[in-house]
Amino acid sequence: MRKNRNRGYQKLRVWNDGVESYKETCKVFRKFPYELKRVANQAIASSDSIHRNISEGYCRRTIKDYLRFLYIALGSLGESVSGLHAYRNANQITEDEFQLLDTLAYKLENGLLKLVESLEDKRDRGEWTDSLLIKESNLVYMS
Repeated sequence: MRKNRNRGYQKLRVWNDGVESYKETCKVFRKFPYELKRVANQAIASSDSIHRNISEGYCRRTIKDYLRFLYIALGSLGESVSGLHAYRNANQITEDEFQLLDTLAYKLENGLLKLVESLEDKRDRGEWTDSLLIKESNLVYMS
């Protein structure tokens, strides 16, 4: 097995949850009709942005950058959830599809918020070193 400290984000629950959310989002939106492809592409893109920003922030190695990218991931998640509500209200996705994606988003949001809180506490206590750590990122979070 290959090891690379810069790929430690792959061990993070929130990153894995982000990938799972993206996978499920693709399943729901790839079946959209042609006239709604722009909407489907935007839903997929905002979901894709979440796990990408988690990994990019992790790889930046500084607490400032890590937190900034986690906040961007939270913004993309907010965009995704807002879209889910709109698509459900427009009868473009089923209630079951909405519940599946919203449940994944809720778990992911709680994980991201817990990670941000943990990292901000570490930063404020002066305990952060610009190294690749994952232990504070894998605290149990509510689902």
